[in-house]
Amino acid sequence: PMLNAYLMKKGGHKPSRFYTFTEPYFVKLNESYESNLNKFLGKRWLSIPIILVCLGLIFLFWKLLPKETAPYDDRSAINMNLSTPEGSSFTYTDKFVSKVNQLVQDSVPEKNVNITITSPGFGGSGASNSGFVRMGLKDPSDRERSQKEIADKLTKITKSYTEGKVTVTQQPTISVGRRGGLPISYIIQAQNFEKLREKVPLFMEEVSKDPTFTTSDVNLKFNKPEINLTIDRDKARNLGVSIVDIAQTLQLGLSGQRFSYFFMNGKQYQVMGQFNISDRSEPLDLSSVYVRNDKNQLIQLDNLVSTKEESSPPQLYRNNRFIAATVSAGLAPGKSIGDGIEAMDNIAAKVLDETFSTDLSGESRDFQESSSNTLFAFGLALLLVYLILSAQFESFKDPIIIILTVPMAVAGAFLSLWLCGQSWNIFSQIGTIMLIGLVTKNGILIVEFANQLKEQGKTVQEAIREASVSRLRPILMTSMAISIGALPIAMALGAAAKSRMSMGTVIIGGTMFSLVLTLFVIPAIYSYWSKEYKENKDLKYSLRAAMADEEASRKSID
Repeated sequence: PMLNAYLMKKGGHKPSRFYTFTEPYFVKLNESYESNLNKFLGKRWLSIPIILVCLGLIFLFWKLLPKETAPYDDRSAINMNLSTPEGSSFTYTDKFVSKVNQLVQDSVPEKNVNITITSPGFGGSGASNSGFVRMGLKDPSDRERSQKEIADKLTKITKSYTEGKVTVTQQPTISVGRRGGLPISYIIQAQNFEKLREKVPLFMEEVSKDPTFTTSDVNLKFNKPEINLTIDRDKARNLGVSIVDIAQTLQLGLSGQRFSYFFMNGKQYQVMGQFNISDRSEPLDLSSVYVRNDKNQLIQLDNLVSTKEESSPPQLYRNNRFIAATVSAGLAPGKSIGDGIEAMDNIAAKVLDETFSTDLSGESRDFQESSSNTLFAFGLALLLVYLILSAQFESFKDPIIIILTVPMAVAGAFLSLWLCGQSWNIFSQIGTIMLIGLVTKNGILIVEFANQLKEQGKTVQEAIREASVSRLRPILMTSMAISIGALPIAMALGAAAKSRMSMGTVIIGGTMFSLVLTLFVIPAIYSYWSKEYKENKDLKYSLRAAMADEEASRKSID
């Protein structure tokens, strides 16, 4: 109002050329809308099926839309984690890492820099059967393929490698307390280790068959080779060999214990005690090991012990105090985190019995928590809007009419996401919650003005017709302003804008879809629910009395 008082000229203003040119079109638009509104109010019962259809569309597209935490942004970085069979030597693993590095050199011309490390010694047990490749790519504007296309190509090629396992990962857009990895992290929990050992291989077999996943892995592996030595205590006692001597002999020969240091040419070296590698590479090499008895005689060790080759997990894991195994999986093109979790649940129902329980971690857990929190926020937003409108309108009925714009907006938002091939993620969730406030203003403009006209003595039909036609331009202006303002987000302009594209799509689609339906459905519902205005006689008499008292006080002062 203050700016209007400063900027507006006294005595009115002359219409501009733009106003003169566009005004006839708006007049025709008003006349066309008024004519169509009268026809629709003649068949106002159609408003109920329209709302039901919108609710049906919400349910349908909720099933059809892919669901994820957030779309992957092109950050020009790809990680490749490598592992060879348990017990592999450093030399074997290093050759495999070099092979993968050569693949990167030959098949990824878009790379900017890449780093390879074998047996890193951090981020895990540091065993000699692990390594990784970190690859930096050129800017997206300087290459034809996207980061996702390059990662999918590398995944397809490395799946055929037999020397080891390669997991290609991209850094997620939103990561809570983790460094990245495969999008699906499904935890299997059991009460004892033996049941987990029995079911995990069966579970992984079903995961590898499922077309939802391109790659899969489990942290609990039963592939660490071990030799279990059992000492024949009776024979050892008869031959005069103590258990301690047998244990110390094996420790000195196989453990690589450090005994001392020595200096040569100004450098310090360790003195390590163990057999040559050629004498400790096979279980049969135990036959060449001797131990002295109490009579100072050499006794061949394989006469005292029996060997059994076994395999066991290198490390045991727990989750919520349960013995646990985490299954990680990569998603096939066109599949989302929601699809992956659903597929894992189906496999768990098929393979696991009632003694097992499941949980999520990593990006999958982030997705589950964000989805549940969004539903709560959506419901709370609707409740707050209803309570505020009830207080402002002093009615519990008018806010319900206004809130009926929300199903139409959400249906339009879901439809636009589906048509644009986008997912239901945290950004589209934020946009949908924003829609609650953005689209209810259409209903507020119509209902508020209609109530004012009823107070002036007009019938419900007359009031809603006049209010709808007179509020057409403000509704069009605000809706177009919102849509144009969200257009840069929907067009994915700027760095890392792809993840936010769904927010703009939801705002534009929901606003424009609800705009068309609101202009017809809200007047029809209002004509059903609203009642004729009844003047409050007590209020009328009290106002008259107050005015009379005020007039009397003025006369007394005069």
